[in-house]
Amino acid sequence: MKYLFPLVLILFMYKPLLAQEYPESYMCFKRKAPIQVDGVLTDNEWKDVRWTNYFVDIEGRAGSKPKHKTRVKMLWDKEYFYIAAELKEPHIWAKLKQRDTIVYYDNDFEVFIDPQGDNHLYYEFQINAINTVWDLMLAKPYRDGAPAISAWDIQGLKSAVEIYGTLNDPSDKDKKWTLEVAFPWNILKECAPEGRKPKSGEQWRVNFSRVNWDVEIVDGKYRKKINPQTGEAYPEHNWVWSPQGAIAMHQPETWGYVEFSDRTLGESEMIPKKDLDYPVKIELIRLYKMEKKMYSRYGRYFNRISSEYPVGIETTGRQFLISIKGQTGKTWYINQESKIWSE
Repeated sequence: MKYLFPLVLILFMYKPLLAQEYPESYMCFKRKAPIQVDGVLTDNEWKDVRWTNYFVDIEGRAGSKPKHKTRVKMLWDKEYFYIAAELKEPHIWAKLKQRDTIVYYDNDFEVFIDPQGDNHLYYEFQINAINTVWDLMLAKPYRDGAPAISAWDIQGLKSAVEIYGTLNDPSDKDKKWTLEVAFPWNILKECAPEGRKPKSGEQWRVNFSRVNWDVEIVDGKYRKKINPQTGEAYPEHNWVWSPQGAIAMHQPETWGYVEFSDRTLGESEMIPKKDLDYPVKIELIRLYKMEKKMYSRYGRYFNRISSEYPVGIETTGRQFLISIKGQTGKTWYINQESKIWSE
């Protein structure tokens, strides 16, 4: 009887969360000729490629509107996954020059790629306005105790930045900076399904983030704006392509969907197919969070949780496995490390 009260909590205390809006999606077409990665988004390479929607605050509706516009284009060929980005910015600055330093201490642009869409074995890439990069791999999200594998490098990576203004010069007003990145499939396939680059029609989970700091001019130089009450810099702004619903980029389940097509640009108008089981995946994440809260509070996982779906739960002292059948007929699973997969 000693677990009766916690069990009642689980069954009745937590109301089902509202279904999350569907993430952003993008159709990535194939390019016949390679792109010259120089940071300049030339017409002959990118002219007819569709921009993503402008970035929003990381929290989505709960956040404030970004001060500056950011958007992205994507293409691929047999060798690379290409990213082009445009970042409007009246004050372009960067200080960090060493590779694999924590680049988001400067204003930066970030790419997140989860090839299998299972929340595990995914990539993060950061770049600042002087083309300093930090590339890393994560075996699982930070929330599940995984450290970043910073020593991992993307061999064959190509990146470049073009500045429309003057770097680190507060005396004038800048326009924007643009960038191009070419991620080689030879490396990205390490964590991809069957250890290969995507097939036409397949979708990978991808998101983009822009970190922007408030700055002030002191002695003719840019400096992060200081909160006089704390003596520390004000928190950075986080603007993203697909909103996360929280100030947390390492939630792969809320990243966007990028669908790769063998069709070349202009062959036909296409839109990415919708993941009909996305609501089930989000429900699995909700149940995962409930189990983690209960373990933290009561030292055990529970095998009965209220849900609008028929749910299967198996538990041991330190592990759990939750399953729900999706609309497609697949059964989806999540474990205590937030890995999501189907059988």
